[in-house]
Amino acid sequence: MNSLNFMSPGDPLSIDRIRGVLTRLEDTIIFSLIERAQFAHNPRIYLRGAFKELADLGFHGSWLEWFLKETESFHAKARRYSRTVLQPLSFPRILYPNKISANPSILSFYTRAIVPRITRQATLIHAATKRANGITGDEEFEDDGNYGSAATIDIEVLQSISKRVHYAFISHIKNRNRAALEALITKPEVERKLLQRLRKKATTYAQPILDDGDGIPSGVKGANENECGPVKIDVDGVVDLYESYIIPLTKEVEIDYLLCRLDGMSEVEIDKLMAKSSGN
Repeated sequence: MNSLNFMSPGDPLSIDRIRGVLTRLEDTIIFSLIERAQFAHNPRIYLRGAFKELADLGFHGSWLEWFLKETESFHAKARRYSRTVLQPLSFPRILYPNKISANPSILSFYTRAIVPRITRQATLIHAATKRANGITGDEEFEDDGNYGSAATIDIEVLQSISKRVHYAFISHIKNRNRAALEALITKPEVERKLLQRLRKKATTYAQPILDDGDGIPSGVKGANENECGPVKIDVDGVVDLYESYIIPLTKEVEIDYLLCRLDGMSEVEIDKLMAKSSGN
């Protein structure tokens, strides 16, 4: 099995291994989005300063940002990152040292564009329940109070998307022009097949399973409804996540890495680097 475990034998940058990891991350992202879609939007957890309890602790970010900080602080102690209370693992050096990070952009587009879309069905159902109980107006929409559950799943989605965006490696290229590099790494046919595969997966995973174990017949009519009723996730929204955000951002990370890798190198040094890469 192609693995993210860099301590396992084999070339961690082989095409088959990278392809296997990226394909498996598709499943992880889709299932995490399905889990998040069962809760309402809960926009309050994305607003900085919305919780007095956090301000009293001296934290002035959003609920999700605090949750993320606390979660990754704990992960760091368990040697997921470089700072740890345990003896650090001796990972093989794979990439050229860099400080490239698309995480601020991932957090921004996820909370502003993806969450409102994938939670629309749960938000509408919650609003109908509130109206039935006499709650109307501003109080009927968006918030179901499941802040901890929603943030826990948000972190799983964010970490999976971040892994997908940053887990990109391509051969060393001499061209230092950003537009030329983007044209070089853009493969329309590969992207088309990826989006087709993603739509098939999302459509399949979104179908409710009947008591006899069979899935409801496919044939999605719209974002949240198929021939037999509602589905678990906005399939078009999942595809749009990749098409409009993950794929373009991955290209930006690839280009930033290449430009960082080539910065300050002479043509002779680049030729030597390419010769070394070709020989591996």
